[in-house]
Amino acid sequence: MKPNFSLRLRVFNLNCWSIPYLSKHRVDRMKRLGDFLNMESFDLALLEEVWSEQDFQYLRQKLLPTYPAAHYFRSGIIGSGLCVFSKHPIQELTQHVYTLNGYPYMVNHGDWFCGKAVGLLVLHLSGLVLNAYVTHLHAEYSRHKDIYLAHRVAQAWELAHFIHHTSKKADVVLLCGDLNLHPKDLGCRLLKEWTGLHDAYLETRDFKGSEEGCTMVPENCYVSQRELGPFPCGIRIDYVLYKAVSGFYISCKTLKTTTGHDPHSGTPLSDHEALMATLCVRHSPPQDNPSPTHGPAERTPLISVLREAWRELDLGAAQAHWWATFAGYVTGVGLLLLAVLCALAAGGGVREVAILLWTPSVGLVLGAGAVHLFHVQEAKSLCRVRAELQHVLGRSREAQNLGPESQPALLLEHLERDRAEDQ
Repeated sequence: MKPNFSLRLRVFNLNCWSIPYLSKHRVDRMKRLGDFLNMESFDLALLEEVWSEQDFQYLRQKLLPTYPAAHYFRSGIIGSGLCVFSKHPIQELTQHVYTLNGYPYMVNHGDWFCGKAVGLLVLHLSGLVLNAYVTHLHAEYSRHKDIYLAHRVAQAWELAHFIHHTSKKADVVLLCGDLNLHPKDLGCRLLKEWTGLHDAYLETRDFKGSEEGCTMVPENCYVSQRELGPFPCGIRIDYVLYKAVSGFYISCKTLKTTTGHDPHSGTPLSDHEALMATLCVRHSPPQDNPSPTHGPAERTPLISVLREAWRELDLGAAQAHWWATFAGYVTGVGLLLLAVLCALAAGGGVREVAILLWTPSVGLVLGAGAVHLFHVQEAKSLCRVRAELQHVLGRSREAQNLGPESQPALLLEHLERDRAEDQ
């Protein structure tokens, strides 16, 4: 690789809102999306919410001359909805399905059935190794009463951990997707602090698009004011994040978003706005490289956000334990009721009533038992993530010249004080 090496990378990201039978004008929008991608000829197109594999196959055939490499990430019952199209050969592919992804009994939300995940593709561009990630985190259905906050924080941590452990041989790291997180939300801050990723909207030299970079705007005919909640001007939940390792420097030359309509036809491509970034990579002396070389840096903001995440996961784990215990008691009551019904049926006195109540009692036991097992698994997963955060907190404090003997006691003191403040 030459000392004056430079590379320009054009990236497209869009949450396509392609839900069969539910999304409006889905077929027409997929057709216009394919036309637009062929016309613009990006290096990479990373898409979310392509829930129909038929839509992916349609796009793959349509885009084949311009984007010869493509992949659809399959997971869950419905699918992850993630897919990528690349002008360059894809060297490696893998994915990670998030451990926590909502509740199976919240059928109206549906996230649990989707198998939300993060997909990774590795590209070799003129001798440079690029790790590109595409993801879609759990949706936020209520800003004021967010029952999925702990799940989304856990997903942000798993995403950051996955990037940290899979990008050690990469020269450039790129993350695109619908994070369902506002810029100042806990999960977004945790992701950025741990990975050292930079936000293209905040770093770009030239931005053109919707106000404050919002990716869901009221001007879009597919977006209702109810979806925007307390943000009538729009929300920014879709991102292009990036960083380079030692020896390279990466910058965002331009960033564009659509503004509630297709740049050519006027009709929106989706209920989300598309992101189009032009990234420039060049050689740089290690001391001039703004990105960390090996993941997190031991900084006070990192410790602060780790403590905040620990508290949120602690609250989530406590709630999961409560629901598991409650469902366990209901299961026990159901089993006791079944035993009583069996005795009554055997006695013959009220046999008809016992038989009539048998089916709902069995349903109660099976339903409550399934809820109990799910929340036990949820509690264990939250406790696992919480333990990982606690370990990182301890190591971060050690890096700030705290003695190994005083560090555990001080860490426990801080965490217990935080828990007392929350209560």
